[in-house]
Amino acid sequence: MSLRAFHIVFIFLSMLLSFGFATWSYGNYQVQKDTTDLVLAVISGIAGLGLIVYGVYFLRKMRKIIL
Repeated sequence: MSLRAFHIVFIFLSMLLSFGFATWSYGNYQVQKDTTDLVLAVISGIAGLGLIVYGVYFLRKMRKIIL
């Protein structure tokens, strides 16, 4: 597996983990009504969105580079 492919897979798995954690934290917030869980869910969701933006940027950048 090339370094580029590993990077793409790693970004994708990190994005899934981030959104999964956001979902889990929001579920905890629904049950316990603890503000910390809501804050963690929002931060993790924003991180997941940031990973999507970075993934698109990385893919566009890699199209220009011939390896």
